[in-house]
Amino acid sequence: MNSSQIKHFDYIFTGTGLASLMTVYKMVMSGKFTDKSILLLDQDSKKANDRTWCFWDKNENVWNSVISKKWDLALFADENFKRDLALKPYQYNQIRGIDFYNFVFESISKHSNITFLNEKVTDINELETHVYVGTEENRYTTNYLFNSIYTKAFAESQTKYPVLQQHFVGWFVKTEREIFNPEEVTFMDFSVEQKGNTRFMYVLPTSKTEALVEYTLFSENLLSKEEYENEIQSYLKNLGADQYKVLEKEQGSIPMTCYPFWKKNTKRVLNIGTAGGWTKASTGYTFKNSDKKSSELVSFLQADSSPKMNSFHKKNRFWFYDLLLLDILHRHNELGSSIFSSLFKKGNPVLIFKFLDEETSLLEDLQVISKCPKLPFVKALFRVIFS
Repeated sequence: MNSSQIKHFDYIFTGTGLASLMTVYKMVMSGKFTDKSILLLDQDSKKANDRTWCFWDKNENVWNSVISKKWDLALFADENFKRDLALKPYQYNQIRGIDFYNFVFESISKHSNITFLNEKVTDINELETHVYVGTEENRYTTNYLFNSIYTKAFAESQTKYPVLQQHFVGWFVKTEREIFNPEEVTFMDFSVEQKGNTRFMYVLPTSKTEALVEYTLFSENLLSKEEYENEIQSYLKNLGADQYKVLEKEQGSIPMTCYPFWKKNTKRVLNIGTAGGWTKASTGYTFKNSDKKSSELVSFLQADSSPKMNSFHKKNRFWFYDLLLLDILHRHNELGSSIFSSLFKKGNPVLIFKFLDEETSLLEDLQVISKCPKLPFVKALFRVIFS
């Protein structure tokens, strides 16, 4: 194929996950990119309900129309105590993957400068004046590339930064008996057997008989599918669900690491989403972080017509806090339950959510951190400083 047949775009997004779609949607909404040609490439057509995103927020947001359920209360529990958390002024919000995809694609389909192609990316090569992108079907060039295709080897082939996984299997169930409280999300229930790990149940009830029940671990190694599902069955039985139907299933594994993905950014290539370290390392939460980062990215692109992509990322103190927690959980995975329990047993839930959103002052940071067991964090601090 000669160069005259290679189609050029101002921006190309390789992978159309959450971060890419949020960014392109906000580019459209800004009205500032109508003269820019944008190509989205993904081997997945985004026509399935393949995941559920949740986040807490205290304001109306641009995704409000696709939120399927909101909760004002959350339950935290371990084997020793249960606590109902009043979340106001926050609400805990649920968005189904398919609703988000449909919302974004319906919006961007009205703009002739944006193209979505269902193609698998095979090659990315940065040159001095442009970036070359190959797929199984075609070849393209672009001024700037936004890549959200995660390369596991980058983080997992090094030892300086621990890599855990937030891995889970979830069942959407409908029970015969009314066993759920649709007004309260079960945020973390550590009463399940820990087996030397950090393991908890997560329940998103949408009615008294319907909920997403998810068995989740923060640990290095995945389990067999049967082990997750056995735990879900056991938990449902303990809740009193003798008869139920499994309507849908979902599973996933989200990397939890402070590995500096941004060091892979170059003049013309910016890694975004999980591939760019946009996932909150200590919790695996992705939606809120991506929402903030995508807004920052759109502003960054508007501010400079010839930006250097490797100048976008800014490291903050919360990255360091996350690093300490992951260091502890990497070495002593069994401590997760006691750390999170100490945080939520007496801590102010509103302040904890503010802290996890990275919006607290240094004084508020100390109020949250002081609730955690001291010795593991002091040891982690010394390890990180002197390693």
